Amino acid sequence: MSIIWKYLDKRSAAVDALKDYSSMKFIIEHTDDEIKAAYEKMGGVSSPQSDGMPHTHNPHAVEDRMVKGIEEIDVLKERYRQAVEYMAWFLPAWEELSEDERYVLENFYGGSNEYGSSIIYKIADHFRIEQSSAYNKKNRALHHLTILLFGKS
Repeated sequence: MSIIWKYLDKRSAAVDALKDYSSMKFIIEHTDDEIKAAYEKMGGVSSPQSDGMPHTHNPHAVEDRMVKGIEEIDVLKERYRQAVEYMAWFLPAWEELSEDERYVLENFYGGSNEYGSSIIYKIADHFRIEQSSAYNKKNRALHHLTILLFGKS
């Protein structure tokens, strides 16, 4: 085991992983469409655009467009590979959590635009507990996820 793992802030890393979940899911769901769009931009003849400015003829415009498209597709494929790798690492831990733990973490760290006390009110109301107990429930759920993702420290 590398010495760096001893100093890694696993709790913050678990929070970051939670915040990345929706982005990674979006990448996996939409990359095929983005790759198809990139292929479509590569082919075909572009129509001239008249904006009043003089233009020079680029004899390599088609090749330039194809190279740019290939580079874009490579970036999309690498992003997809990383998202799949992330999901293979994150989902088993996420599914191991109880339904209540997932509810608390989704509300506290999910894509909601709510912040701070309004989330705690929502969690406290959902479980019919005090705010301090809601914070404790959030901390326990995050600790459990951190252990599932990174192991005991």
